[in-house]
This record gives sequence, structure tokens and C-alpha cells, in this order.
Amino acid sequence: MPDSRPQPPPPPSSSPGPADPSSLLLCGARLTDGRTVDVRLGGGRIEAVGTAGSLGAGAARAGGVRVDLSGYLLLPAPVEPHAHADTALSADTEGPVSYEPQDVQRRATEAALLQLGHGATALRAHVRVGDVQGLGALEAVLQARRALRGLAELTTVAMPRVLTGVAGADGLAMLRDAVKMGASVVGGRPDLDPDPTGYAEAVLEVASEHGCPVDLHTDAGDPARLARLAAMAGGLRPGVALSPCGDLGRLPSDVASRTADQLAAAGVAVVCLPQGGCGGVDRRGAAPVRLLRTAGVRVAAGSGALRDVSNPVGRGDPLEAAFLLASRYGLSPEEAYDGVSSSARAVLGLPEVRVEAGFPAELLAVRGDRLAGALSLAYSRIVVHQGRVVARTSAVREYCNSAASVELGLPRQGRGEVS
Repeated sequence: MPDSRPQPPPPPSSSPGPADPSSLLLCGARLTDGRTVDVRLGGGRIEAVGTAGSLGAGAARAGGVRVDLSGYLLLPAPVEPHAHADTALSADTEGPVSYEPQDVQRRATEAALLQLGHGATALRAHVRVGDVQGLGALEAVLQARRALRGLAELTTVAMPRVLTGVAGADGLAMLRDAVKMGASVVGGRPDLDPDPTGYAEAVLEVASEHGCPVDLHTDAGDPARLARLAAMAGGLRPGVALSPCGDLGRLPSDVASRTADQLAAAGVAVVCLPQGGCGGVDRRGAAPVRLLRTAGVRVAAGSGALRDVSNPVGRGDPLEAAFLLASRYGLSPEEAYDGVSSSARAVLGLPEVRVEAGFPAELLAVRGDRLAGALSLAYSRIVVHQGRVVARTSAVREYCNSAASVELGLPRQGRGEVS
């Protein structure tokens, strides 16, 4: 289960997608520490990082591919820790959302590619199971996952509606079937069940049986319920995440602080949704990010709804999520980007990425020379997954001829500058 614990990358001979024996050299990239470097990739990992121009001769002899990243900032690739693949891109649908497998697979695939273009090389998608859709939506998203292999890593969270009492027996059986089918995370929304604590206990039991992570939706408005959940989740590995926890910020400050301390002690992560809500919760609003971070809670940022009825203008852009963490919630650009990269990868159980030799070649190049500017104007992007370029987005800004711009020497991006 790739979403359950850090896994070493497969050897090149078994890597998904088309085989690419050539190394990839990223030339002239700027790092967040101000250095300009060349980065050589091979076998799905970063092989070497050297000063600009120092690695070119070796790459040429090896017949490697060169990508000029002059004018780009090179970052660890972000990931998407909270998507809804089965309802994505359904806002314009007339009538009820179709759960026909081919429709779900098409939407899930298109949504994942859209987010890949933004830079997310790994995604965790919540998928409803039970009710009228049974396991059909999950099977469709798993089909999308297989189709995306080599482009992005898509993992699924099975979300049953009710798990307790007589009505919950079918849901519990469905949840176990979903895990056997290929769902790598168990989740859902305890707040909708007549017995929220019993629901959480049932999910944690299934997770313990199968060694799965847990990812639950909750408004987090009941501190006693959260305390019980933290107590139950404390010993579970590979981990528990809650989202979006918007009501936690509405609690009295002392109660919210005590609850944050309990979550931190239990190792429970929080995935906030600064771009808007999702269909798994009734209310919008972001978790108290600074409070949680101060308490030691691992906080990641997800996109939530991607152009469905919960948020018809959702972008699914991790850099927008980081921008909002910085502009609205007071995090530094570095802290904000950590929320969509390093911390988000940890929530998904993925290995750490740094722009250093030996780390996975999961990278995002964004036009710009500083992280703050990249979060502000992240138009042009180059995405690297498993050591190869899998997506490019190029934006060209042109102005009419201006004597003032020539006189003042203002920068101007033209078509000839697009990589």
C-alpha cells in the first residue's frame, strides 16, 4: 500500500510507465537558498547536485536529456492530501451527479491530470462507498489510478456513510471489501453516524486489521469527541489524519489549545482546506493553523472540492493553498510551502524529498527566483515525477511597445523566453 508507509522507489526495470534509460539534467535552476545549480536525475532519484555548468559534460557523454531551468525556482514537488475524485469536475452537471463507472473514471482522471499540471505528483482521493454507488465509484477511481501510473500516484480513501447499529452492518462489510479491492486508506465522516465514537472505533479497527492509515472528515466542533478519538488513535500506525477541522477555531481558546495538545500527543495530523470546503462536511472554514502548529500538530493543506457543488470554482492547486496559508493565516512562505510539500508527504506516508543527491526525483520548477514570488505568480511550471518531466505549463505575458518600459529597463517576458 504506497499510501501507508514510506516505500523505496521501484528499480528502473519495474518502474511504471514507459522505460527511460537516459538521465535527465536540469540546468541552471535556482534553489530557495539562492544557489544556482545543475541537478542530474536517474533511476527515479536525484543523482547529483552541482554548481551551474558543472554536470553538463558528464550528461552529454551519457546521452542524457537536458532541460534549461534558467529563470526557474526548483522545489520538492507538492502533493495533494485531500481530493474528492468521484465528484470532481461535476459542478456543471445537470441533475444528480452521475456515478456511472465510466463517468467517475473520466472525471477522476481529468482531475488528477489537472492537479498534476499544478505540480502534485501524488494525490489522496476520498471516495464514497456504500449507498447507491456501492463499490462502483471506488473501482472507477482505481481504474483511473492504473491509467495514471507513471504520471502521478493516486491513492484512495474508502468513505462509508454509516458504520454502527443494524444499518451500519452493511457499511462495515463494504468498508472491508473496499480495502480488499485496493483502497489503501480507510476514512469517512463520523459526525454523520448516530454513534460518532462507535464509527471512529469501527474505522480504527478495520485500519488495525489491514495496517492502513485513517483519514476522517470532521468539523472538530466537539472537543470531548476529539479527545476520545485522540486517545483511541494514539497507538495506531501508520497514522491518523483529520480534516478539515474548521470548527476547532471557533472553540474557546483554552479549549482549542487543550484539544490541539491532545492531537499532537497522539500523533494525529490535521489537513486543512484553505481553498474551500468539500462534500464531506457541512461548513466551510479553515482550521486554526498557527495554533495547531504551535502545539506540535503536523498540519498539511489540501484542495478539497475541485469544481463540484461544494466549491464550483475550486482550483485544486497546491500552490494556491500555500499562498492562502501565507496571505490569510500568517505563515511564512517557507512554512506555507511545507504544508503542501514536506508535511503533506509525511501525512501520505511518502518519503521526504529534498533537492539533494539520494532523494526521490519528485520536483517542481516554477518561474521565479524567490519562494514568495513563486507562490504569488506561479504561472509557468515544469513537473518531474520519478525522474522525468511529466507536465509543463507555460504562460507568456506580453505588453504593447512602451517607451517607458525601454527607458526604465523593466523586465518583459516574451515568447522567445519560454522554455
